[in-house]
This record gives sequence, structure tokens and C-alpha cells, in this order.
Amino acid sequence: MKRNGILFIISAPSGSGKTTLCNKLVHSLTGLSRSISMTTRPPRNGERDGTDYIFIEKEEFIKRQKKNEFLESAKVFGEYYGTPKRYVKHLLKKGQDVLLSIDVQGAMKIKKLKAKSVYIFILPQSMSQLRERLMHRSTDSKKEIAKRLSIAKKELSYLPRYDYVVINNILESALENLRSIVIAERCRML
Repeated sequence: MKRNGILFIISAPSGSGKTTLCNKLVHSLTGLSRSISMTTRPPRNGERDGTDYIFIEKEEFIKRQKKNEFLESAKVFGEYYGTPKRYVKHLLKKGQDVLLSIDVQGAMKIKKLKAKSVYIFILPQSMSQLRERLMHRSTDSKKEIAKRLSIAKKELSYLPRYDYVVINNILESALENLRSIVIAERCRML
């Protein structure tokens, strides 16, 4: 019996370990692909174009936005991010499950479309742990870290709109919880 793929949407405050967990999740399960978002921000150390993100200029992003080429798009910390619509639809139609690692703004835009999706929110153990992670990342200034923590507090107000919450206290445990969610959703009766 052929089925359409499931769209899994994962959101988390910046620094919660979302990217690490998503990468490990995709590598631990067959039939799950990660959608690669487009962004106008510069690559971070170690990020590769076409693997981690598709890095494009702001003008090009805005042009694509006007052509309605994104499933969702948002401006976050002064940079644009978007999920290419055609690629996601293609994978889902083939029966491939798709993982979107996007912020709360993007997740709520998809939710308004009434697209059948599973919404997962990743939390750090505490705000102090989140602050520590952001500081150890060494990519942001103190001012930027304070801004990210302030936004994280606002993002927490969206928790009731998500189907699942996973606390990323111990990486292996959080990964196992994510795997369990994907497996359970694959077994759900339509």
C-alpha cells in the first residue's frame, strides 16, 4: 500500500540543539529526508551550501518569495529563511517523510495552510542551560545572546500549538524520543 509521506516540523529556540538532533534523526531512520532551507545569512563555520542550507542573496530570495516558491518564509534575526515548496511536495508525493527544521514563525505559517503535519518542539532543560549553550557556541555577541534568549521566551508561548515536546537534556535520550515520535506517526491509522 503506497502512502504519501509525513511532514515533520521541528522548532526550537536558537541553541537548543535542533540542528544536531535533526541531522542524527535523519541518519538514524530510513525514509526520512531533511528539507534544506534557503537563507540569506552567511554560512557558519563548517556549514556547506546545498547540505546545511542553500545560501542565496537577499535580492534573489525576495524574487522567489514574490513568485510564491516557498512553503513558508520568515525574517529571523535580520536574515531571510524559506522552505522551497516544490522540493517538499515532490518528496511527500513519492512517499518520503520530510523533516523541516524551522522556527516558530514558519511552523505557524504552515499550520495556517492546514497541511497535514506533525509538530515537534525541542526544549533545552532550562533557560540557564540555553544561555550556556549559546555562549559556548562562540558565534554570537553578548547582545545577540540576550536577544536570542528574549525571543526564546516568546517562542515558548507557542508550545500548546505543537503535538509533541522533547526536552534535549541528554542528546541520546532526546534522539530516541524523536525516533519514537516518527515511528509512532508512521503507524498511525489515517
